[in-house]
Parts: sequence; structure tokens; C-alpha cells
Amino acid sequence: MPDSAPRRRLLPLISHAGGRSRTTCRFRCGDACFHEAPNTSANEYFGDVFTAALSRRNVLRAGAVSAGASALAFGVGAAPATAAPRNPRLGFTSVAPNTADAVTVPQGYDHRVVVRWGDPVVPGAPEFDFAGQTAEAQERQFGYNCDYVSFVELDNGRGLLWVNHEYTNENIMFAGYSDGAAADLEQIRISMAAHGGSIVEIERVGRTGAWKLVTSGRRRYNRRITASTPMRLTGPAAGDALLRTAADPEGTEVLGMLNNCSGGMTPWGTVLTCEENFNQYFVGGEGAPEDVKPKLRRYGIAVQGDTRAGNRRFDRVDERFDLSKHPNEANRFGYVVEIDPLDPDYQPRKRTMLGRFKHEAANTRITADGRVAVYMGDDERFDYIYKFVSEKRYRKGSRRHNDTLLDSGTLYVAKLTGNSPAEEIDGSGALPEDGEFDGSGTWIPLCDATTSYVDGFTVAEVLVHTRLAADAVGATKMDRPEDFEASPVTGKVYCALTNNSSRTPEQADEANPRANNRYGHILEITERRNDAGATAFGWKVPVVCGDPEDPSTYFSGYDKSKVAAISSPDNLTFDASGNLWIATDGQPGTLDHNDALHAVPVEGKYRGELKTFATVPYGAECCGPFITEDQKTVFIAPQHPGEDGTVEQPQSTWPNGDFPRPSVVSIWHTRGRKIGS
Repeated sequence: MPDSAPRRRLLPLISHAGGRSRTTCRFRCGDACFHEAPNTSANEYFGDVFTAALSRRNVLRAGAVSAGASALAFGVGAAPATAAPRNPRLGFTSVAPNTADAVTVPQGYDHRVVVRWGDPVVPGAPEFDFAGQTAEAQERQFGYNCDYVSFVELDNGRGLLWVNHEYTNENIMFAGYSDGAAADLEQIRISMAAHGGSIVEIERVGRTGAWKLVTSGRRRYNRRITASTPMRLTGPAAGDALLRTAADPEGTEVLGMLNNCSGGMTPWGTVLTCEENFNQYFVGGEGAPEDVKPKLRRYGIAVQGDTRAGNRRFDRVDERFDLSKHPNEANRFGYVVEIDPLDPDYQPRKRTMLGRFKHEAANTRITADGRVAVYMGDDERFDYIYKFVSEKRYRKGSRRHNDTLLDSGTLYVAKLTGNSPAEEIDGSGALPEDGEFDGSGTWIPLCDATTSYVDGFTVAEVLVHTRLAADAVGATKMDRPEDFEASPVTGKVYCALTNNSSRTPEQADEANPRANNRYGHILEITERRNDAGATAFGWKVPVVCGDPEDPSTYFSGYDKSKVAAISSPDNLTFDASGNLWIATDGQPGTLDHNDALHAVPVEGKYRGELKTFATVPYGAECCGPFITEDQKTVFIAPQHPGEDGTVEQPQSTWPNGDFPRPSVVSIWHTRGRKIGS
């Protein structure tokens, strides 16, 4: 396809109020936001809690601080255990907003494509042939729509990339594609093979921060995970009747993982990859048993009407995706999956102890007494944020012991409380009288490995129907909580709340302070005594995203005339200096320019000075990101470039000038300086 292939402007094709492309909504999440939010619980919004509110200021002024009020006051303005660093200013000039069909980086930086959809992964895999794709080849080639990226350094200037393959855009993968009902069966098998993840060996280019794919030699770590790879179910729910099927009567093994979005790394070097919008792959909900239907509905699975005109129709090649025949199969997806990139024989584990929902992330901290905490978001409008704390302590160097850590412990869900009167939070985004959106929170226990803390739920029911259990304990409804990252400098934990255009002014609260929140915001959590094992925390909203000229935006009080625009924060990472890096998903539909990687100091004099570091190609989402330990490289993963096009009428030809290929890109400073310095 020539470089001059016709492209249409992106903005007129946006029909999603939250900012995503209509095509993204179709293929990524099955048009989730075009339907009623699955959370119809009566959980209180902060406005309901504070209808007669006294503000924290008045309580303190009155000297009436009870034990409960002390918990409310905790963390509001409190410093972590370590002194806040005086972060240096980010040392690059913001990339200008654009709609270019290219990756754009700041002056003084360069970039290189590391690996693309279809590149051989497993030794002996064939070269990619767009017109002659087969499932057999795709099972050994780099998959589609790369998302979360992690990196493990090896010796001799080499390393391993783990990359999630979240979902497939069949409209730009196959000529003439319309939907799964009409698709050739081999196309469906190719799509299944293009899901999952890849482990690929890469090598540094000279002494630069550039990396390239290793294409010869043994490459013993290289591996593909697909929608059909055998995986173990572990933890307290494994073997429960809720997870048993005709093909797996023991309820301990499942084939494949679906819609893996973000993830994290464990202290012992494994990857945690997270199943998100798994609901859209199933049909036949209308034929499921009546007592199962409310549970399916809570997870966004249609249980009435014709659900068989779906996007992919995996059920046409594997009937386990038909819930009228196998109603428990959906219960076997929606987990955090642990994979060891250094052990090619390691069977992936679906860790049921971490709960089942639309997992977006799973990032870890070590508690004060040496246990492991995992922070997780449920990427749905009005759903919740979670934390797991292991029962056992982490043992450095003991791989066998650490393989058991995520199978026993306590699963929590968060309840957040604002410290301002309800009338000061009106949904406009205007700051309350005290000048910040802030408050306190509690981690509410749902269960441990042997005991349920939710009335009417067994342990297995809590872990398989986690959303319903969280509804029952009154968790706080959030604006699509996605990635979590902890600062390596302060230990504070940050959550990307991508957007929620369905929130009304009456539903606004201090942690979700803007109605029709198309642009999203960032949440900052400071746990008591800076201990990841604590059950109480303080929180703030340091960034309310959007165009800085919009009065509803907020950048920690920094001069907004010196701040870049940002919308729909999705994936997060930190550099070694403690600056927060934010990748976006939805800027084209809200700000009329390409998605990007931004960076912002979250401590010190320049807290809130957000800059744009890189933009991704036309129609693409910015995924990843991952900054190497030496801070010489940042990896990003432009996903679904030209997503609203077709093979016949492409909207992007990135990266090679022919057809769009989701890829991983390395970015580095041409003089060897640290990223962002």
C-alpha cells in the first residue's frame, strides 16, 4: 500500500462520549460504554455520605476528634515516612500536539521500532506474510495490539521483553472483514493466536539506548502465549464447582488468557499480566441457567436478546465460548496471570486469590514486615480499586517459596471518604475551600484463603464473583480505575482513573470530582506509616486531566499556562527520580490530537508541571511504558494504529509504509543522557 493511501480525519469518527474511537469500543471491550454500567449497586457516593457534613476543618476546630474522625483525618497532607525529594525539573521540551502518522519525540532524542506484529518469535517461525496469514504461523509470531511491556536484563547487552497482546482489530488485519459471524474460520483461529503475550530476546544497539530484536541463535527464552495455551488455576477458588467444566471437571486447568491489558513485575522477577475485557468473547448468555444470569450481567455479559452477532465469534471454532453449553467457562477468565520469563517451561498460573474482575494492572510493594502487596484496578465505570496482601513473607532468592505467595493472603477493596462538605463538590471540578481534593480511605477485607468476610459469600464466591462481594461491603465507585504504580522514591501509590462520561453532577464526589469526566484524573494514595500492609490511607487528586485552559482541570496548583494538555490517563510508570510517566488512551476523541506519553513531577517545586514526551501514530493508543533501570531507554507500545480504517482504505501505514502493525518502540537520548533528565 503506498504512503499516499487515503486517510480520513479521526475526530468525526469518534462517537464514544469518553473519547475512544467507535472501533476501539467495538473490538476492545465489546461496546461496554454504550450499555448500562454493570454496577447497579446502591453503594453510597461521597455526596450521600456527607449530606449533613461537617468538614474536617470544623471537626478539628471543635476539638471533637473521635477515633473515627482521626481515621478520617489520617493522611490528609501527611508526609510519608521518607522525606519528599526535591525533584529536578524535567529536562526536555514538550512535543507539540499533532495528528502525524509517526512516533514523535523531543529534540535530542531518537526512536526505533524493536518488534512488530507478525515478526518471528519462536525459532523457526516463518516471516510474516500479510496476505497469507495462518493460525499455525501466528502462534509462533509476535501477536497483535501490544499493551503492557516489561523488561528483564540479561548478560552481554541483551534482555527479554514481555509484551501483552490485548485484543485484535480484525478490520485492519483481514481484507473484507465484517464480523465474526461471517469470518472465515481460519481468521478466527488467527485472532485467537494473536491474543495473549510474547517473550522476545532483544539486544542493545551499540552503547545507545536503542534496542533491536535478536533474530538468530538459540533464543531459548522466546515464547508465545495465546488464547489456547494451557494454564493452571491456583489459589482458594481452584477446583471449586464454579470453575469446573465438562472439559476440566477438576476445575484446575484452563486454556488461554484473553484481553490482557496492563500488568506488573514481582520482586522475584515474574510477570503479572491482567485479563481485562474478557466478557466480550462469550456468547449464549441468554441460554445460561437463570441463577447464573445476574452474575454474568454484573460482569457485562449479555444474558438476553441475540448475543451471537459478536465481533469475533470464538465459539465457532471452540464451543467453550458458548455459555448456553458451558456456563462456567466465563468464570475462568478475568484473573491476574503469573508468568516466568526466565523459565520457558513455567506453566502460566491464574491466581484466583487476587480476585476476578476486569483487571487492568497488578503492581507490587513490600510491606514493612516483608509481605507482598498487589494493587489492582477494575477498569469499568463505577467499579473499584483493590489490594491483596500475602500471608507469607517474600524470601529473596527462593523461587519455590515465592511461587506460593499469591495463593494465600487477604483481598481488600477500597472505600474512600472526602474531607470537604458535599456542597463544595458540585461536579464542576471546582476545588473545595481547602484547595485540594483529598481525604482518607480504608481497605475493607473481602476474604483470606480460608475465611470470607462478606455475609452470604463463600471464599470461592468472593474470588470468582468479586464485584458482587465488593458491592456488598459498600466499596467506592470510581471512574474506571486502570493502572497502579508506586513511586520508588516515596512509596506513594498512584492510580490512573481513565474517564467516566456517565457520572452525573449528583454522583460527583471528592475522589471523582468532575461530572461527565471525559478526560480522567490521577489518584495519589499515601498509606499509614508508608506501610503497604496498612488498612488505612490518605489520598489526594494531584491531576485532573484535560485542556489546561479548561477551568475544571487541576495540576497540583502549578501554573496551567505552562502545562501540556492530557486526556484519558491509562498506563503509568516511574523513573528513578520519582517522576510519574503517563500513557494515554483517548486523546484523539477529546483533545483532537494523537495519544501520547506524558511526564510530571509529583513532589517538590515542579509538582504538576506536566510535559508531553512522545506522541504515537495516527489512530494509535500509547501503551507500555517501561523505563529501564539505567534510565537510558523508555519502551512504548503504539497499539491499533489506524484503527478506524480497513485493509482497503487504511488510515495508517505505520511503521513500514504499507499496512499498520502494532509495535514496540525504544526511545533514547542521542547523547546518552537519562530519559527525561
